[in-house]
Amino acid sequence: MNIEDLQQLCTSFPHTTEDIKWGNDLCFCIAEKMFCVAGLNQSPTSASFKVTPEEFDELTARNGIVPAPYVARYKWVLVEDIRTLSSKEWQYYINQSYALVSEKLSPKIKKQLGLKA
Repeated sequence: MNIEDLQQLCTSFPHTTEDIKWGNDLCFCIAEKMFCVAGLNQSPTSASFKVTPEEFDELTARNGIVPAPYVARYKWVLVEDIRTLSSKEWQYYINQSYALVSEKLSPKIKKQLGLKA
């Protein structure tokens, strides 16, 4: 996995937008709510995403995956090197992060986007 692969994966989800925030972070959002953030201009490339409470403890026990600074309380993890996870794992976790964030959107926003309320 590299940054281009991650970008292609994230933008494959409906209504995804991407934006550079804080000068260095490529953020992937749905309705302005982030579901994945990749660190730019650093080596190795890192990325953060939301997981379930059960997976949070499991993932942060792995080498190279830590609670994400500032947002760990919302069950976000930081993968310090995106090569740590396989393509299959990235597909699973980004799909899940997108779904977890989408579920929290207001009914009005979901209706505007054509998502199930």
